[in-house]
Amino acid sequence: METAADFIDHLSDADGIAFGDGIGSHGRSGGATGGGDEELGDMTFFMSNYAKEALKMMFMMRSHHMLTDVTLEVEQETFQAHKVVLSAASPYFKAMFTGGLKECEMSRVKLQGVCPTAMARILFFMYTGHIRVTEVTVCQLLPAATMFQVPNVIEACCAFLERQLDPTNAIGIANFAEQHGCETLKQKANQFIERNFTKICHEDEFLELSVIQLISLIRKDELNVQAERDVYDAVLKWVKHDEDNRYPKMEHILYAVRCQLLTPSFLKEQMKTCNVLRRAPACREYLAKIFEDLTLHKRPAVKERKPNTTRMIFVAGGYFRHSLDMLEGYNVDDKVWITLPKLTVPRSGLGAAFLKGTFYAVGGRNNSPGSSYDSDWVDRYNPISETWGPCSPMSVPRNRVGVAVMDELLYAVGGSAGSEYHNTVEYYDPELDRWTLVQPMHSKRLGVGVAVVNRLLYAIGGFDGRERLASVECYHPENNEWTAVPSMQHGRSGAGVAALHQHIYVVGGFDGTRQLETVERYDTELQSWEMVAPVRIARSALSLTVLDGRLYAMGGYDGQNFLAIVEVYDPATNVWTEGTPLTSGRSGHASAVIYTPSCISSYMESLNISEDAKNGKKGERRTGGGSDDGPTNRQAMECVSSSSSNSRGAGPGGRSCADNIPINVHDDSELMNALCTHVEGTCLKMPYVMTPPETVKEAPSSESDYAMETDSSLCEEESDDPESAETIPLEGVPPPEVPPVNDCQQRSVPRKSKCLIKRKASAVWNDEHCPLVRLKRQITCFVSSIVSPPSSSSGCCNGSTAQAKEPTSDPSTDSSSNEATLRSQKDRTKDAFS
Repeated sequence: METAADFIDHLSDADGIAFGDGIGSHGRSGGATGGGDEELGDMTFFMSNYAKEALKMMFMMRSHHMLTDVTLEVEQETFQAHKVVLSAASPYFKAMFTGGLKECEMSRVKLQGVCPTAMARILFFMYTGHIRVTEVTVCQLLPAATMFQVPNVIEACCAFLERQLDPTNAIGIANFAEQHGCETLKQKANQFIERNFTKICHEDEFLELSVIQLISLIRKDELNVQAERDVYDAVLKWVKHDEDNRYPKMEHILYAVRCQLLTPSFLKEQMKTCNVLRRAPACREYLAKIFEDLTLHKRPAVKERKPNTTRMIFVAGGYFRHSLDMLEGYNVDDKVWITLPKLTVPRSGLGAAFLKGTFYAVGGRNNSPGSSYDSDWVDRYNPISETWGPCSPMSVPRNRVGVAVMDELLYAVGGSAGSEYHNTVEYYDPELDRWTLVQPMHSKRLGVGVAVVNRLLYAIGGFDGRERLASVECYHPENNEWTAVPSMQHGRSGAGVAALHQHIYVVGGFDGTRQLETVERYDTELQSWEMVAPVRIARSALSLTVLDGRLYAMGGYDGQNFLAIVEVYDPATNVWTEGTPLTSGRSGHASAVIYTPSCISSYMESLNISEDAKNGKKGERRTGGGSDDGPTNRQAMECVSSSSSNSRGAGPGGRSCADNIPINVHDDSELMNALCTHVEGTCLKMPYVMTPPETVKEAPSSESDYAMETDSSLCEEESDDPESAETIPLEGVPPPEVPPVNDCQQRSVPRKSKCLIKRKASAVWNDEHCPLVRLKRQITCFVSSIVSPPSSSSGCCNGSTAQAKEPTSDPSTDSSSNEATLRSQKDRTKDAFS
């Protein structure tokens, strides 16, 4: 006879068999013994569908009120059930019916805090294991499942809500999740809010945030914005939604906005025109102090934001036997390269930058079969639509140009047009689609490196037609003047230049004799140069990019070969390590770092990466467009929003939705105590510093820092100059068979008209007249006028300090520009800078 112990042993033996259709079996049988006698074996059978059939029978019995022992009263509805089933499915009911409470002996129990619809669906789940979640029922099911402690239903509701996340309902879902203790869903919703902040700030839910919720949100490092102006505009919109009640809190909110990352021109405009700031004098004083610090180029005391999105390094153009039209992106998280839409025309020696969500390709040379010309063209690439479009052209063609971003403007520095080397500098305003010339540099610079630190633009090294330069110039935008700063230890052109924190790094380059492996670092505060660890391979015409506090030296030319190698420098250890190489060797390319939008992030995640790609080879992108963050419902889920609106931000434990800041704040002192200091760091990281592209030419030679491009018709004039635009054909590669053509003939997109701009004679630079002396007085006068506006008769700045002026000549009205069109380029240049 089988004992209880034997039965338990059988259960433990069968415990490892998986549930499924059919019959599983487990048993033991005895073998033959001496004398041929056989022991009678025993076998255990396990019916995998038994539990399913038993639950089905329990459900049928409940439906016919058979053996039910409890009636649940929910509002006006009643539900028959079995206590044993309820207790097995819910710790709430187990405690009720087995914990010695009075309900143990009751056959009728009244439940509070749950609606009949939710109760019916949860009972159905307890008997069948099936639950159906809809937009209407989810806001009833989740509270009920939380109350009855049914984790499977909670997970189902959270998964449903996560798939419904949309800019119109994300804040409501985050609040709803916090109210019911769903930390995973709350985290997912907050991440969605951070990634899509620029869309969410236009929705009604954003305008209904509490002041603490708003501050908690805009303080986040992960906020995905193209510029801090997006955050400031969102705050202003929130205040204006209920201005009379909200403007007194504006000062506290501004401490959470990283105003030190705004541009001085924007701050100046806001202090003069914003009505909200006029009602809050303390805000005006705060912004005036920041304006003063910015215009005096003091080190910002805040960090730049680091959106939690896919980070990519874009690499555009370059040279390998001819100019290249490729655009590729490197995903630093997955360590793979993807192919992106090609440039509109091949380019080498171009500059690149990422500004306000757009990638710009500037200037360069098109040296491809049938073409050889320097370009003044500027193209912009939209990473969301994956399309290229034209911008207004520069005033002159610029090959091997230096490009950088400062004050949300795109600067183009130096370069060449044919045999003419430039010291001219101009900036592009993307909002006006217009280029504006500024004060030229003191030296002409081809293959110049540029970087921006503390709103100062540095032009480093280059070639002036005679020698490789070690000199460095610094541009002050307030005074429109260039000043000299300490020179490098070695003259070089075609070096990789980038800014990291308060330092500027200069990597490699060509000194007129050989490619360099040395790396120099300039401390902008101490104004001194020092040598750091050299790169492993000497090279010029490389690109240098900053990402996550590291330098990426990519590609280049070593005097014989076009390089695909990538080296990564860690300033903390002063060590270069090998990174994922480029897909092919090249020089004279340009690179820039972007934080991709959420749709691009999803697209990157959807790529099928092969094993070859994971080993560093190129991964081809799929032909289909990128997907969104998952299936979303564009209509707001009213039940979620309404259920959380009455207690928005008042989740469990009195905590706010967006962050762990208490919301029971009743006065300004408590509000300030709830805020973390707005000074969040000691250095300003420059993640979008552009690389100084180096034009690549064929016919590798020890006399050249780049491979020389092909235009044999011009070789005789200055063939002894390895950096001139005139070139020597590569052995084995025939020169172009057709004459050079202009940009309009090569361009596949409509070209905008360009006016010839004749610059007036530049002012003589005076070493004895320091621009900072005039600038400090000018700033002091302006700040005084903002904090304490003077009368109309006063004017402390009138006449004493001249404002920096843009060139006054108008090409459409100045007769000199008409005369300029009749002159040769050489005569016009001589006239302009004589």
